[in-house]
Amino acid sequence: MSLGQDLKAMVDDIIQSLWSERDGRVVPADTDVKLLNDCVRLDATVLYADLDESTNLVDEYEPHFAAEVYKTYLHCASKIVRSEGGAITSFDGDRVMAVFLGDSKNTAAARTALKLNWATVNLINPAIEKQYGPNKYTVHHVVGVDTSVLHAVRSGIRGSNDLVWVGRAANHAAKLCTLPAKYSSRITAEVYDAMNKSTKFSAERSMWEKVTWNTTGREIYRSTWMWKVE
Repeated sequence: MSLGQDLKAMVDDIIQSLWSERDGRVVPADTDVKLLNDCVRLDATVLYADLDESTNLVDEYEPHFAAEVYKTYLHCASKIVRSEGGAITSFDGDRVMAVFLGDSKNTAAARTALKLNWATVNLINPAIEKQYGPNKYTVHHVVGVDTSVLHAVRSGIRGSNDLVWVGRAANHAAKLCTLPAKYSSRITAEVYDAMNKSTKFSAERSMWEKVTWNTTGREIYRSTWMWKVE
């Protein structure tokens, strides 16, 4: 069978086959989902953490320095996600995706965003300044969070495949990361409404500002606040 024939057969198979769907209570591994038209349905909150201006970082700075920035940021993000009960689902260059489940998933994801901002400001940037001086580089970043029903689907070919997360939360959380880094944390109204009061206010002061996301028309909340990592 030629490559063209093989591709046509697989496309027809995917389009014509019935789907097998089941509800999930934990984040599935890729081996938990079959390769052909099988999926796990989850009520989930998605967090994307993304370095800002990484193109300039890799274009203008030494490779080892850019790698240090990537590694420190992704390490802090991953550790904080895990400490808040989130599951790391993928890395894509300078960003990480995480999925949170359970009754407190929105509170945990929002708190993760605030903690990562604290780590960036109080750990990563001071370490860079100490090693390289005050004018070397300042890390800026954006975290986006949304919540919705997600479908975990296994995609690719045998021997080279991974889970793909299909649903609004995954798409919109990723897009929130593309907004200006003046605000390090952005969450949707659905996330905010479901959060515990402890992640909304500090000493009765609101940590979030409500605005309209012009691209989608959705209401979102943005913040520059930090949550200290103990």
